[in-house]
Amino acid sequence: MGRDVLDALHAARHAEKEQALYYRALALKAEEADDAVTAERLNGLHADEQHHLSRLTARLLELDQSMQDLPSAAPARVSLDDWETGARQREKHEIARYESLLRLGVDAKTGTMIREFLDAERRHESELGGKWMAA
Repeated sequence: MGRDVLDALHAARHAEKEQALYYRALALKAEEADDAVTAERLNGLHADEQHHLSRLTARLLELDQSMQDLPSAAPARVSLDDWETGARQREKHEIARYESLLRLGVDAKTGTMIREFLDAERRHESELGGKWMAA
């Protein structure tokens, strides 16, 4: 697999970690506000992004790649005010990232994984809820 594909997979892994931290921080805000419905939606999104992160990490390890440390702190400022607009925009970026990755010419196994991610990310964008990934 070419260096450009491997670099794109590493970048996607980093982005998934940031996305997971973002949704977890928002879920915490919703829980603090006693908004159980929003918290559930955000926790579902968080779970899917964590799943993507885990699968990307596993795939990169299968490709004999070393892993860089990823950020562990949530974004400094997150707000539930109009969170859906920001989240939808972030999901559009994820969709574009994975579509671009597929155009790089990934192998069959990686392509299958990325297409599964794309399906989930498209659902995230349209519904802003998660738990679309199979265990």
